[in-house]
Amino acid sequence: MARSLDGLVLSPVADQAPGQVGTRTRFTYHERDGRIWAEYAGGDVVRGHLVGTRTKDTLDFRYVQLTEDGTTSSGHCVSTVVDLADGRVRLEEAWAWESREGGGTSVVEEPLS
Repeated sequence: MARSLDGLVLSPVADQAPGQVGTRTRFTYHERDGRIWAEYAGGDVVRGHLVGTRTKDTLDFRYVQLTEDGTTSSGHCVSTVVDLADGRVRLEEAWAWESREGGGTSVVEEPLS
């Protein structure tokens, strides 16, 4: 199993569509006893939260966010935790909105120092 996410700050490697997370968004993760949660903000996202579980290297969580235009959105995501060769952590994600149409894939990882 990959190392703990507790205290890690991750960011997307590419921008998503407007009103979604982007390269300026920062996620601060917490992990304890198979439970995960994070706060995130940056770019078009004013405030976001996610909460879920971790089983081995799979995260399963729901998220909710508020964007600059006052829109709230929620969805579901399943991520695979990957240890990179340089020691950083990456999450490879498949997500879908539950409050509106759409979904996709994304990658977040620890920024290079």
